Amino acid sequence: MASLIARRLTSLLVTLLVTSLLIFLAMDLLPGDPAAVMLGTSASPDTLAALQRELGLDQPLPLRYLGWISGVLQGDLGTSYTYGVPVAGLIVERLAVTLPLAAMAILISLLIAVPLGVEAARRQKRLIDLAVGLFSYVGIAVPAFWLGLLLILLFATNLGWMPAGGFPGWEAGTLLALQALLLPAVALALPQAAVLTRVTRAAVLETLNEDFVRTARAKGLGEGGAVWQHALPASLVPIITVFGLQATFLVAGAVLVENVFNLPGLGRLAYQALSQRDVIVMQDVVLFFAGLVIVMNFLVELAYILVDPRLRAERS
Repeated sequence: MASLIARRLTSLLVTLLVTSLLIFLAMDLLPGDPAAVMLGTSASPDTLAALQRELGLDQPLPLRYLGWISGVLQGDLGTSYTYGVPVAGLIVERLAVTLPLAAMAILISLLIAVPLGVEAARRQKRLIDLAVGLFSYVGIAVPAFWLGLLLILLFATNLGWMPAGGFPGWEAGTLLALQALLLPAVALALPQAAVLTRVTRAAVLETLNEDFVRTARAKGLGEGGAVWQHALPASLVPIITVFGLQATFLVAGAVLVENVFNLPGLGRLAYQALSQRDVIVMQDVVLFFAGLVIVMNFLVELAYILVDPRLRAERS
């Protein structure tokens, strides 16, 4: 087990290093000069060259990459071209919005998807199964940002129950902050819940006919107990796989939803950096998102071993 984790950690670090190189090369290929964007079209060539030297843009590509990645490894993510402040501070500030938003969306998605998927599997081809199937099809087809607009029209504009957008900050009170995040969290969660519901239903349905579930029923355990105590735990591997992918999407894929609700999160920061050609911010934010995906995949693989004894025996 320890050797497996060590090998996976080594693979994770190599993958992160290769990913950082690809991100740096992709950012370098973007059209436009950050110095020219900052100074405007009326800047003189001498002023432009001076700013390029100040930002280190006149250095060869390998030296710029080594300078950036060595800074990242030391916790120095550089200074934003646009804001003139350390990028690390910007990311931490925006994560105070994005991480709670993603956590709320993950919780809502799980609370919806797992019970619906299990009940649909228990009552296959009945009314609840058909209703859950309809919810899944509609939820998968509806984009999160469009759902967010509908939620604003219904709960903010028409009913006036929720704020239409913006974020008051955690210093204004936890209740107000969570209220501002609720609608965007629901908009993010429902499409993901639709996918996870279908996966849960299929996984549980496949397990219901296994011998150990029939044995549990034969020993007098009720249908609900057989499903929740035996069938669902045995179905967790595909559910965890999809959940791991969704967790990273809910953090990294919140760009449109954060813009719809005018939330100062990490996705909105990435959008602003792209529009302002703030390359150093884009590099660091994209690297954070990529690292999150890689680390989550690592955690998902460890979760496989924890929930499935067969995989533990195979790895041993």
